[in-house]
Formats: sequence, structure tokens, C-alpha cells
Amino acid sequence: MLTFIGLGLFDEYDISLKGLEAVREADLVYVEFYTSCLMGTDLEKMEKLYGKKVHVLAREDVEQQPDWLNEARDRKVAFLTGGDTMVSTTHVDLRLRAEKLGIETRLVHGASIASAVSGLTGLQNYRFGKSASIPHPYVSGRGTLVISETPYDIIKQNSELGLHTLVFLDIDKEKGYMTVNRALELLLEVEKRRGEGVIDRAVAVGIARAGSKKPVVKADYAKNLKDFDFGEPLQILVIPGKLHFLEAEALVKLAGGPEKFLENAE
Repeated sequence: MLTFIGLGLFDEYDISLKGLEAVREADLVYVEFYTSCLMGTDLEKMEKLYGKKVHVLAREDVEQQPDWLNEARDRKVAFLTGGDTMVSTTHVDLRLRAEKLGIETRLVHGASIASAVSGLTGLQNYRFGKSASIPHPYVSGRGTLVISETPYDIIKQNSELGLHTLVFLDIDKEKGYMTVNRALELLLEVEKRRGEGVIDRAVAVGIARAGSKKPVVKADYAKNLKDFDFGEPLQILVIPGKLHFLEAEALVKLAGGPEKFLENAE
């Protein structure tokens, strides 16, 4: 049996009671921290709460050579991830691999940033379009800095439909955690090259440390928000589309946005 368990958003206490019970019943416990991680805890604290040794898997252990899956043929194995399990396509692929091996799988869900964003900002979840991810830039073989334009295109498409865009920010072992500030800088750099005016005049919302006792939620126009200090990671960005008047009021009152938001709401 292979049980996928979502750990929630911030620390070891975000796991559900059902998830905690499954971890304690497991013979082996694995976790991956490259798609997301819990900034309010560490491995030692997790092991103390669970009463189990937790084995950390690298990206290649999950995506390329998940030989550890064979352990679940005749033992109870728990696979832990930040947020809600199965949100990442990597985890869906892993589940399909297990099923092909004849391994029974089970899901225990956890709090997800996708739903937490709506709660923290007041933006209505059914008004979100396709999400985007901003990777760190890289240097090409010719020595030029390459900035992905894909997230810009997704934001543009959603904006034309009046939809909000949830923008995930890169976590890289070497380059670290991308910030809202850096993400906006990269989007504005793409805009400067293309001259399309999508981001500069857009509303933007930054969130830091969702799930903690004092998350930071700040809304402003993108050109202003890029200079706001969000503090420590993890962070995530939202570029809203058309704002309903309740959403605009929430961004003003709950996220410190300018009163001007109310003027352009529907």
C-alpha cells in the first residue's frame, strides 16, 4: 500500500489527523521537498511528532528512478508532500507508476495554497484561470540570460478573459526561493521587450508564509508592489483579472490595496 499524504502549508501541525494516523501506521515514510516545503518546521520536528524516521527523496528519486516504490508491494509506505497531494503532475505520474506495478494507492489530502489564496485575498476561486509558474532565469550556451515568456503569455490570456492568474514561484536547490519582487521584475522585463502593457497597469497581490500565524498579504498595482518587502519565503503571486466589487473591497480592506481598486470593480 502506498499512501500519498498532503502536509498542508506551513509547519508539522498542518497535517490532518487522518494523515497523522496514516504516517504512524506506515512501515516506511518518505518525503520530497522540491515541489514545495514547510518553512515553519524541519525534519527533526516532523519526526518527533510522527514518531517515525522520515527519508528525504531527491527529485531524481521521484521522477526518474523511484525504485523505492517496490517497498510498497508488501509494506505500508507513506509518501509526504507539502500542500495537498496530487496537485503536482509529478505526484500523479508517481501514482500511475505505482498502479502499473500493482500497488494499491490511497490519498490523504491536506490544505492547498490554491484554496488558501482565495481565503487570504478574498478573490473568488471560480474566477481563476490557468495557473502559471515563473522559473529562475538561466544563462544559455551563448552566454545570454534567458527569461521564460510563458507565464507572461498565460497571464495575458487569462486577463483577456477577465480571469485571475495564480503564479507559482520557483524553488531551486542552488538559486533558492523566488520572491514576489523578483517575479514581478521578470514579468516587467518581458513586458519591456514586447511592449504590450499587460503587467505594468495590472493589479497584483503578493502572499508570503501562508498558513503561518501572521501571513503577509499585500495588494497594489504591479509596478508599485515590486518594491514591497514580503520578508521570508515561501511566497506566491496573483495577477487578478476583472474584479467583482466584493473582491475589490476585500483587496482594499484585507490586503491594504488602494481605494482606486473600487472604482474599476464590476
